[in-house]
Amino acid sequence: QVRLVESGGGLVQPGGSLRLSCAASGSAFTRRAMGWYRQAPGKERELVATITVGGSTNYADSVKGRFTISGDNVKNTLYLQMNSLKPEDTAVYYCWAGYFGSRDYWGQGTQVIVSS
Repeated sequence: QVRLVESGGGLVQPGGSLRLSCAASGSAFTRRAMGWYRQAPGKERELVATITVGGSTNYADSVKGRFTISGDNVKNTLYLQMNSLKPEDTAVYYCWAGYFGSRDYWGQGTQVIVSS
């Protein structure tokens, strides 16, 4: 069983930075990608950034140039460095892992609030 646990969320002022972490457990032999999604109040969950096992990254247009996704294979941890945060970034951020065989796993989410 795969388990994903996010951390690092919190309250930050506009223009500030946060780094989210996602600790993964379970087998990674068939994992093809990991990523971050977010869901703002009253909105649907949307993709923020993904990274494949080969290191290819993809970002939502709204976060390009501000967010950086990375992973530490030794620690089995996914990161999302968020800079120049905007109020529009306020959301619950979810860690996602996709496995070959159409298997998906989600973390419980960590809340990010960008407000002055």
